[in-house]
Formats: sequence, C-alpha cells, structure tokens
Amino acid sequence: MSLKGKSAIVTGGNSGIGMAIVLALAEEGANVVIDYVAHPEATEELEKKVASLGDQAIGVEADVSKVEDLQMLIDSAVKAFGRVDVMVNNAGVETRTSVLDTTEKQYEFVLDVNLKSAFFGTQLAAKQMIAQGGGGRIINVTSVHEDWPMPGNTAYCLSKGGMRMLTRTAGVELAPHGITVTGVGPGAVDTPINKQTEDDPVALKKLNDAIPIGRLAEPSEIGSVVAFLAGDGASYVTATTIFADGGIMQGSPGL
Repeated sequence: MSLKGKSAIVTGGNSGIGMAIVLALAEEGANVVIDYVAHPEATEELEKKVASLGDQAIGVEADVSKVEDLQMLIDSAVKAFGRVDVMVNNAGVETRTSVLDTTEKQYEFVLDVNLKSAFFGTQLAAKQMIAQGGGGRIINVTSVHEDWPMPGNTAYCLSKGGMRMLTRTAGVELAPHGITVTGVGPGAVDTPINKQTEDDPVALKKLNDAIPIGRLAEPSEIGSVVAFLAGDGASYVTATTIFADGGIMQGSPGL
C-alpha cells in the first residue's frame, strides 16, 4: 500500500486523530496539506516529522466552517503538489449538551464545523478530482455516534449521523467518476478530548469495562484505518463506514 506521489488534505490535522492521520499518510509516501486553526507551532513540528519521512507537508490556517477557506485548502494542495488525491474531513467539535439545553449558537458551531465542512469539503475535493482526472479518495472521520446515541451530546450525534448519509449518498453519486467516499468511525480514543475521563480513575475504568478490547484506542490505530482507505487495497470500498471502536457498539451486559 503505497501513496507515493499522492497529495492529501487533512482537516483538523495538527492534533489528536488528525495528527495521527497526517503521519499515517506520510508514512505511506503521501504529501500532505495540514489544516489548522490554532497552535501553529504544533503544525510546524508536524511538518518536520513528515519531512523526516521523506515527504512534504504544508500547514494552512483555515476555518473549515467557511466554504472559502475549504477552497483555499484545495487551492493550496494544487499549488504545492499539483493535485488532490485524498481528502480527509476530520475536523470536529462537540459541546456535550442535550436536546433541552443546546443553544442556537452551540448547534450552529457543531453542525458547521462537523457536517457543513464535510459536505463542502467533499464537494470541492470531488470537483478538483474530476477536473484533474484519475479519481480519488474522500474519507470522512465520523464516530460510533453516527449510529449510536450519546445522550447529553445531541448536536454532535446529529452532525455525525449527517456525515453517515453524506458518505453513503456521495459515495453512490461519485462512484462513476472513480471517486470513493468512505467513513471511519472511531470509538473512545486517547486524545485531549477525553482527558477529563482519563484523569478520573473511576470514569476511566467504567469506560474501559464497556469496551470489549478493554482500552481506549491509540490515535495511530485510527490513522492506520484512514491510510488503508486511501490506498489501493481499499479500491472496492465505498459508501460505507468502517468502525474502529474496540467493539464498544456491540458490547452487552448479557441478559
């Protein structure tokens, strides 16, 4: 599975799962555009890591909730690397609020960053892929919560459910152009977003006990799934989601 000479964009790419995806793609030979909105120093450090693997990376500060910024990411990839072969819609946020207490502002924030960005990221990447020829890969990083309710985090679940149907519908629409659209649905991952849980031994034990594999995923374990979907080995996979959740969606206390 080689991505040598391929060009990829990763939104939300300078921390957590996004950083792991950037490194996984670079390890397979891809050049990468790293989208970020904060911590430029982390992006610069990541660029150096990619360079050490023999590939190229550029950081681009872009707010993915804005279509013009998404277009800027596409244009930056074309300018730097000549084309766009892989688009990874990874950026995501949550408010941990219920249907009763989510404000309009919170709702718009979550839906814009998570779902709107994935929709227009898919659209703009697909247009570029069609124009340049040769097909391409669009990968949406969703969540187990595209299908599995999480009470108290309703807007987030709604956004991920929308990404589920974006993946399926766009996958069917874009297949004639040689473009696959897939989702990766992580479960609990050892990233800063779960720091509060990890710092609470009782809460962490409860979570680990609910995961059949018995632990949180490492970010690299999600990155490797994305790299697989970007490669030739996944040429017949489209319009579906691969869940990397340690079995948590299938867990049962028994009856």
